[in-house]
Amino acid sequence: MTTASLAPTRMRAICQDIAGGPEVLKLVEIDRPHPGPAEVLVRVHAAGVNPVDWKTRARGQYSTGVRPPFGLGFDVSGVVEQVGPGVAIFAPGDEVFGMPRFPHPAGAYAEFVVAPSRHFAGKPSNVDHLHAAALPLAALTAWQALVDTANVQPGQRVLIHAAAGGVGHVAVQIAKARGAHVIGTASAGKHDFLRDLGVDEPVDYTTTDFGSLRDIDFVLDSLGGDYTSRSLRTLRPGGVLVSLLPMDPSFPENLAREFGVRATRLLVEPDHAGMQAIAGLVRAGQLRPRIDCVYPLAQAAQAHEHGETNRAVGKIVLSVIDG
Repeated sequence: MTTASLAPTRMRAICQDIAGGPEVLKLVEIDRPHPGPAEVLVRVHAAGVNPVDWKTRARGQYSTGVRPPFGLGFDVSGVVEQVGPGVAIFAPGDEVFGMPRFPHPAGAYAEFVVAPSRHFAGKPSNVDHLHAAALPLAALTAWQALVDTANVQPGQRVLIHAAAGGVGHVAVQIAKARGAHVIGTASAGKHDFLRDLGVDEPVDYTTTDFGSLRDIDFVLDSLGGDYTSRSLRTLRPGGVLVSLLPMDPSFPENLAREFGVRATRLLVEPDHAGMQAIAGLVRAGQLRPRIDCVYPLAQAAQAHEHGETNRAVGKIVLSVIDG
């Protein structure tokens, strides 16, 4: 019998068979995947938890139409276990992090994940797997909005809504790394956290009308509704608003044109170059995620319950190796 034949063929994973609340998430044993051409098998050490996860769970359907049974999760940090034919950038034993396959199912709440090798980047050595797993989806979203879409420059005025949240707190750090003047909305109790991140002007949205702001160059809108239309009024001519709600049917494109500004909707996508740039910021000490709490893999349901309170400051993470 060969060594390969002795390798485990099963793994633990969180899956759901029906739509519903957190209780539909079950820890099960399923077949361990195998890497195909240009793919890597990653032993997951930690997996980030994102709003898209609990929204997919509750809806019982991915945006791509995939229905249960399925697994959840996109944020991964772990170690390459095996490489498929043609993979040149990684070898077994390499530490990696990434956001594989989004928006298609990746099944990151599991002991192993298979995905194209270029959906990952080398994990910075100055963060552990828990912190690395908190980064990919949030950081890529912020990077693709601030850098790829708006090309934020030093001295520009940037307004970030929900600045203490998963995407928001990472976006603040990326904007500061690019030399921007950052205004962030959050409740007053989170303002010390925002200042620690580098926010220049914390705004308490419960008591202050952010719509009175003017001469904003860029707005990151993760909230939608009247936040979008009110935010458009803060932009200087030629300014840019990026909405993180790509399916919002009420998106006010006509209003943006009337104001002489650009408004667009963003759906984040896997991006090897973006992940490398994010890793560079982490190595330089310019980007570090805040972890709100850590749950073992078996407690994914409790992690979703906590996430749905909307009270998390930073990211929720699942510990897989120790969970």
